[in-house]
Amino acid sequence: MKFRRKPRETVDINLASLIDVVFILLLFFVVTTTFTRETQLRVDLPEAVTGSPSDEQNAKQLDIAISADGVFSVNDQLLPKNDLASLIEALEKESGGDTSLPLSISADGKTQHQAVITAMDAAGKLGFSHLRMTTVEAQAPH
Repeated sequence: MKFRRKPRETVDINLASLIDVVFILLLFFVVTTTFTRETQLRVDLPEAVTGSPSDEQNAKQLDIAISADGVFSVNDQLLPKNDLASLIEALEKESGGDTSLPLSISADGKTQHQAVITAMDAAGKLGFSHLRMTTVEAQAPH
């Protein structure tokens, strides 16, 4: 005796709503994510009560970071030596000879004054005219 099998129904899983939820989650995470600029040097910026926020966030710029013990980095690349000649060489390489680029100096609050002067001297010798010192906004006393 031969039994007839019922034909199996094909089971379809509707993925359209799952894809919608995934895209909404992706959009949520993209919108709520904050990006911070990480450098290789740990720099605690000095505080300033006055100042203006940077207008040229998306434009190409040069950034000299100076750690508390006087170590230089140009655009997040550590310099092999911490002297004027290597700083000038790194600035020339990063700028490609364009001295109209904005140059910001981010020095730790405990950096020796001489290291900041060396960075300013290197910028002056190369002819950079848009020079900016980076600080953080001071908290108002309560």
